[in-house]
Parts: sequence; structure tokens; C-alpha cells
Amino acid sequence: MLFYILGFGILVFFDTLAQLSFKMSALQALPAQADLAWLLRVLHTPWIYGAIAGYVGSFFTWVTLLRRVPVGPAFAASYLEVVSVLICSAWWFHERLTLARILGACLIVSGIVVLAYAESRDLRRQTEPT
Repeated sequence: MLFYILGFGILVFFDTLAQLSFKMSALQALPAQADLAWLLRVLHTPWIYGAIAGYVGSFFTWVTLLRRVPVGPAFAASYLEVVSVLICSAWWFHERLTLARILGACLIVSGIVVLAYAESRDLRRQTEPT
């Protein structure tokens, strides 16, 4: 159980780092234009390297988790990133937390909890003597 909590916590951290870093990089490279000057501005922001580090860390964490976690619940739990980015964006970028966003985040978390419960129940049934 500790493996799952730590593993998905690390995955959410790396995914959130990547998304927030991309946004910071984009903000620092404004105005957004499809030209070489804009690309060079992006590459000169330190945040783009945070985004790359986030994606690399996320990839290796995901591969490690998939060795020991069923794919269905793991895929569902990976959506915790949406909730963490929503919360961090509200705090860091002062983005609005609307009722729809809060309800959406609650639905995501509820779905993950239901899937985790169903998975643990199925595992208990498989290990019970018949």
C-alpha cells in the first residue's frame, strides 16, 4: 500500500511540475509566435527544463508503477494530475476555482476511489480460499 501511495504521489508531483513549468515557460516567452525568435525565448526560460524534467520523471515513475499496479486503476489514478494542476494553478496563477471545476475535481477523485475499492475487493476475492 505504501508503494502505491508513494508511487502515485511522485507521479502526480512530476506531472504537475511538467504542466506548471510549461505554463510558466509560455508566460515568460510571450508574445507567442510561430517563429525562431519565440522558440529561442522558450528555450532560454528555465521553466522549459522543469517541464522536460517533469516529463522524464513522470515517464520513469509510470513505467515503475505499471510493473506492480493493474493498468485500469493506475490509469484512473494518473488523472489526479488534473486535480493537482487545478489546485496549484489557482494558488500560483490566481486562476478561478469555479463550481464546475470543483465538481469536476470531486468527480475525478470519487471515480478513483471507487475503482480502487473495486480493485481491492477483487484482489481479496482472488486470495480467499474456496
